[in-house]
Amino acid sequence: MTSRRKASTLSLFDLQRMFPTEESIIEYMEQIRWGDNLHCVKCGATDRITKQKQRKKGYWCGDCRSYFNAYTGTPLEHNRIRDQRTWIYASYLLMTARKGISALQLRRELNISYKAAWYMLHRLRIACGGNMKVLKGEVELDESYLGGKEANKHESGKLRQGRGAVGKTTVLGMRERGGDVKAMVIDKPSQNEIHPKVHENIEYGSTLYTDEHKGYDGLDRVFYSQGRVNHSVKEFVNQMAHTNSIESVWAVIKRGYNGTYHNWSVKHCQAYINEFSFRLNQGNVKRDTKNRLDSLFRGMLGKKVTYAALTS
Repeated sequence: MTSRRKASTLSLFDLQRMFPTEESIIEYMEQIRWGDNLHCVKCGATDRITKQKQRKKGYWCGDCRSYFNAYTGTPLEHNRIRDQRTWIYASYLLMTARKGISALQLRRELNISYKAAWYMLHRLRIACGGNMKVLKGEVELDESYLGGKEANKHESGKLRQGRGAVGKTTVLGMRERGGDVKAMVIDKPSQNEIHPKVHENIEYGSTLYTDEHKGYDGLDRVFYSQGRVNHSVKEFVNQMAHTNSIESVWAVIKRGYNGTYHNWSVKHCQAYINEFSFRLNQGNVKRDTKNRLDSLFRGMLGKKVTYAALTS
């Protein structure tokens, strides 16, 4: 009988011992990016590469005549935070806080400005996006709405356009049973919005479990089989059909929205959704904390964003 392996959990003290210097962070990022296959990130050349005396400058490529380092082309490029260990601590806090960490809390933890903390978190969220994995097997679908309640708004901020989802952002969620979560912002829960997202993200031949919302009508005609539950008559389980797994995702996201962030803009909603999805997908109890951090930093490769783009 084989025993189940217990995942290794890192404490902040362990993290400090693992990365005692800025040099250790640079070495870690180089290993994540290249392993034993050093090449220019701008032209791909492997010859005529010269290591610079100052480690932060990285390398000089004789082919395209440019400098590059492990941060080039990532959200960490040209950052003004002097101690690079700050990034590993911020990443650790983001990955291990089940309901997220606010910029205000990160500012306190790392002793940096609020602006720097806000910008840092958004650059880390960039690494959380881009999950290209296609879900398959048994997949639960559900939609949710994020935003403040009309009753709690100031009189000047009320939309006065009805009830329910008015003034809220619609999010479509998918969860493979025993597998990954994918979620995306959509304009409204209509067939025109939902069906293309399903075809793009769920393998044909899979079984879909949904409620009776009309946006899911017709998904079982050709490409999928479908089981449904009727929540309007208090039916929550119908044989194998239920949406309990994806609803547990909404529970975590809404606790984070209400308890940690309190509010986020429609513009950045997808970035926050990516953060929660990434953390849930990487948060398997069988995965070491170190491996989860590796996944986050690998997600940074080839992505970068400016402060101007985030605030425009």
